[in-house]
Amino acid sequence: MGISLNEIKSFQKSIDRSFFLDEDQARYAEEDSPLPIGYGQTISQPSLVASMTNWLDLSRQERVLEIGTGSGYQTCLLAEFAAEVYSVELIEALSKKAQERLIQLGYNNCHFKVGDGSEGWQENSPYDRIICASAASEIPENLIHQLDSNSIMIIPVGPPTVQNLYKIKKDQNENLETEILERVRFVEFKGQYGWD
Repeated sequence: MGISLNEIKSFQKSIDRSFFLDEDQARYAEEDSPLPIGYGQTISQPSLVASMTNWLDLSRQERVLEIGTGSGYQTCLLAEFAAEVYSVELIEALSKKAQERLIQLGYNNCHFKVGDGSEGWQENSPYDRIICASAASEIPENLIHQLDSNSIMIIPVGPPTVQNLYKIKKDQNENLETEILERVRFVEFKGQYGWD
């Protein structure tokens, strides 16, 4: 039985979103809107973070790859509802700050890497789940290859203005099934699958 959306939202209420924000943004923590976290990056609105976590269909047994650690807010939810979290962030300062936050909250099931998210984290693959907090111009082959069988990936794909949020399922025979969940707007996926 997977974790329910209500359980996810209940957990969100128990953590202070301002803990994941810089001082100048902390007063907006309770708004359901994306907020800047520096370096041209954002923290997504809580409702979208809850939905994306829910669509992963977690049961506290999964190994999850997160592309785009950012502030560590999504990482925190993954750490609560998955077995292990492997989080890749291109910007070292954001990765370090997120790591400090998760340690302070008592999580010891998170592993952090500074690097190009489009390459995934090959050494620890395959993963039961992959979640991307930035938008790719197309579905990254590297990430598909790092998905285990009977797995799920949530990723925004499309042009800079607006993207489709995809749920990609890989079955036991390595076949892929894609579903568009909703329209979203994320920051750019850096590296090979960016917009440039």
